[in-house]
Amino acid sequence: MWRILFKSLPLLVAVILCETYSLNPDPGPWVQPTNGEPWPLPNLRRLNNAFYFLRASTFQFNVVGETCDIVVDAIERYKAIILTEARIARMFSQGQARSSAMRDNSTVKGTLTALNIHLGEPCEEGGNHWPYLEMKESYTLSVNETSTVANLVAESVWGILRGLETFSQLLSPSGDGSNLKIRCQTIVDRPKLPHRGLLLDTSRHYLPISDILLTLDAMSYNKMNVLHWHIVDDNSFPYQSSVFPELSAKGAYHPSMIYTLNDIQKIVDYARLRGIRVMPEFDTPGHTRSWGLAYPDLLTTCYDSSGKANGKLGPMNPTNPNLYDFLRFLLFEIVQVFPDQYVHLGGDEVPFDCWKSNPQINQYMSSHNMSNNFALLEGEYIAELLRITNSLNANTIVWQEVFDNGVTMPNTTVVHVWTGLWSKELENATKAGHPVLLSACWYLDHIAGGGDWKKFYKCDPLSFNGAANVTHLMLGGEACMWGEFVDRHNVHPRIWPRASAAAERLWSNAKQDENKAAQRLEEHACRMNRRGIPAQPPNGPGFCLT
Repeated sequence: MWRILFKSLPLLVAVILCETYSLNPDPGPWVQPTNGEPWPLPNLRRLNNAFYFLRASTFQFNVVGETCDIVVDAIERYKAIILTEARIARMFSQGQARSSAMRDNSTVKGTLTALNIHLGEPCEEGGNHWPYLEMKESYTLSVNETSTVANLVAESVWGILRGLETFSQLLSPSGDGSNLKIRCQTIVDRPKLPHRGLLLDTSRHYLPISDILLTLDAMSYNKMNVLHWHIVDDNSFPYQSSVFPELSAKGAYHPSMIYTLNDIQKIVDYARLRGIRVMPEFDTPGHTRSWGLAYPDLLTTCYDSSGKANGKLGPMNPTNPNLYDFLRFLLFEIVQVFPDQYVHLGGDEVPFDCWKSNPQINQYMSSHNMSNNFALLEGEYIAELLRITNSLNANTIVWQEVFDNGVTMPNTTVVHVWTGLWSKELENATKAGHPVLLSACWYLDHIAGGGDWKKFYKCDPLSFNGAANVTHLMLGGEACMWGEFVDRHNVHPRIWPRASAAAERLWSNAKQDENKAAQRLEEHACRMNRRGIPAQPPNGPGFCLT
């Protein structure tokens, strides 16, 4: 009987598959995308039923008043984006009927000829105007039915960048094969929170410079403004230090997988033109195994239960008198290379077992009245590190364990919450007077299958006790793309459009119904595809015209 069953198995499978398909030919509902709807959602928007045509080949960007290289570069980028949108609209318009809005000539006000850009403040001279925390990103964008010229007004160049991005997202195909269209409206917009970041891990897998630049493009399309560059870790040390070149020479995966100082300069310059800060993280005293390939004396020698060295190295050795001079020289270089005013010092997941096994460290702790409280040793290390960064006029961020372990820190030290009951962590840190960042609910390496963006969209960074009284301490948050299982081949679809959900929660005060948000995200994912970002489908079955 079994032989007969196995011989018949291919036929049975075919019948079952055919029956399944015929009974349920649609594996899921198609989310109808919007047309000309922005992401993230603007904070104040007044819509009109009238439309303008826009001819990409003749449309003009006019700078009224102040300008600088950031504005000039942005105009060229958005000209290219609009031309691409028009080309794709023409390509796929054949055989399509004009939309109902375009058939109703009473709603068409004519052709929009230009966008006037009004910048209130001059950019600093010499191209040294770097983005910074609390930079002004507000803007007003008006497409008035009484004028064929739209207006973008912002106090700072950063607001101009955000407004240009919104303007580009309001465009959609007109349906006649030669034009784009834009709806008459007024948008008054500003971010809810000043720090809207994405963590990118280049230690677990090296990411080529071109992929980092593409990530910066995608961040600008989502109004994210901080690239948190987790550049080194246990696995590799791809940062090429001019002071300690052996760190990358021995700690990188391969000589071709190193970021030179020129590479970093290219990345931070590219980010600046998009209003994005590049904040480095050099995580210590844990996550430092790759440091020990060049400088093993910096790390702690681990011992087995019989008191013999077991050949393993643990976290940095805080009792090594040469350690802090080494870190002082390295951090001095880092704050020169990265123009951002913040540096992330890490401090997470410090394993105490190796410290506990080391006789020299135990002797040090005994002589300093630390008993067996290794959190005190960690605290001593972090305190010295903070003294170094303070002497370099650098602001600092640490992972939440540093705060949880009771380390004494200046109130200016930012606590970055990534695990546990995050609402309670935010409450405790802000009660202690520390600024905070949230990442706990935006870990992009935690995959729930398919379009799991909604779980990120549900997270409100201001939903903790006392938030209303400490809005000045809630700086924002970051979506985190840890690199254990991503490299250049899958990093972009893993991030986008899932990180877009976090971007909207950090920018927009209004929280839209998930079904409506899904329609906008469907359009936005296709929009990113057209701009060269391989964002994955957010909602299931559907299609993009690219």
